Amino acid sequence: SDRTLGGAMLFTATSIFVYYTCWAILLPFFDADSPIHGMFPSREWAVRIPAFVLVLGMSAIGIFIGSQIIKDNSRTVHRQ
Repeated sequence: SDRTLGGAMLFTATSIFVYYTCWAILLPFFDADSPIHGMFPSREWAVRIPAFVLVLGMSAIGIFIGSQIIKDNSRTVHRQ
């Protein structure tokens, strides 16, 4: 049902947020030889992954808007 799907999506988003927050914000406060560093990838990926997701999302939005503009223009040309 929609409620179950919504709950699963909320749980997933919350889990990703907590993991990323610990990785990007809390990890620098631990010593470099702490075993907690083994639970996370290199810190450079804390910047690369969100940047990639942002570029991917903006590209998808741009492609969607561009396709809608082209579709609308082709409808206008066919009407005339």
